Amino acid sequence: MEIVCHVITKLELGGAQEVALYAVSHLDRSKFRPLLVTGPGGLLIDEAKTLSGVDVHILSSLARRVHILADIAAFLELMRLFRRLRPAIVHTHSSKAGILGRWAAWCASVPVIIHTIHGYGITPAQPSWLRRALILLERMTGWVTTHWIAVAQADIKKGIEWGLFDRTQVSVVRPGIDPLPFQTTIDTNTRHALRASFGVGPDDLLVGTVACLKPQKAPEDFVAVAKEVCDVVPAARFVFVGDGDLRPRIESLIEVKGLDKRLHLAGWRRDISTVMKIFDAFLLTSHWEGLPRVLLEARTIGLPVVATRVGGVEEVIVHGRHGWLSDAGDIAGLSAHLIRVLQDQEGQPHGRSQSVEALPKEFHLEEMVKQYEFLYDRFLDDWRGGKASRSVWSASHS
Repeated sequence: MEIVCHVITKLELGGAQEVALYAVSHLDRSKFRPLLVTGPGGLLIDEAKTLSGVDVHILSSLARRVHILADIAAFLELMRLFRRLRPAIVHTHSSKAGILGRWAAWCASVPVIIHTIHGYGITPAQPSWLRRALILLERMTGWVTTHWIAVAQADIKKGIEWGLFDRTQVSVVRPGIDPLPFQTTIDTNTRHALRASFGVGPDDLLVGTVACLKPQKAPEDFVAVAKEVCDVVPAARFVFVGDGDLRPRIESLIEVKGLDKRLHLAGWRRDISTVMKIFDAFLLTSHWEGLPRVLLEARTIGLPVVATRVGGVEEVIVHGRHGWLSDAGDIAGLSAHLIRVLQDQEGQPHGRSQSVEALPKEFHLEEMVKQYEFLYDRFLDDWRGGKASRSVWSASHS
């Protein structure tokens, strides 16, 4: 039985975190012994500790913000942990854990080092010099990476353009969901009671999102769209499910826009599969993405989706079929799509669409774990057979 160690910076509520938790808890225990390494303070820490058969290691120095001394300490902690536990595979998620975890694994002589790109930490909001530096750092870290996993074809294209890998060094594995909780219906009383808790009446039209209040998700754009739509559609109401550092700014913006009675900040919730069923439409205003799992959930419910055309969004939502897409930051375009969606629904019964297209198998969680296991077996077989690692560094220094 080989030890597989998944590393992620922080177990907050988010797609990458839920993917990592599901993976370690569902790997074939006859072949793999799963470990999870993370930093402190995430909302999912307690849930992780309850996973049967999963050893969870919390490193106090592993944090999301860049801090040279703390990052060096985290690197050393990771390296010592890998040397002690001797995993056959280290599988990192997200940018910070990806950089520190892969270099620590290489220094600890871990045979197989895999990294999943859940969207890049290199974003349009950064100055050009920083973007160039981060691309160089990712490129250098690619030297010690056995294989990359991307959640979207869009990330593969970008990675090739940046010189991070070629097509033989990367695979697409979707960040799947369990569609079943999103396929069941809720009764009318539950729907009305939950909407009322958000200040929404039975005849109102509720637009919702589920996201962190951070720059990637552009919550300021969500408020701007809400203002334009509310000015045209009197029955429109909005709810933002999620929380984060930008909450004080968004609260002030809601007040300035006069949306106190029209836009509700719901904070973090764990009943997402229920909450999303009270929406009449779903709005995602992200400025960059990997492949947002929440759009898979909205699509499974049958919600009309209005979203930005970023990352792998177009690989989930086909414009005019599952929803309507606009460029990032296009407030007028997003508002126009959403106004049309809501006006089409005025006077119609609320609830889930009766004809929902089945989610392709590649977007199911079970398929994601099968593909992880396939890749693990493939590279472990190479290692046991004495074949050279596929990492550039190992190939050039063997």
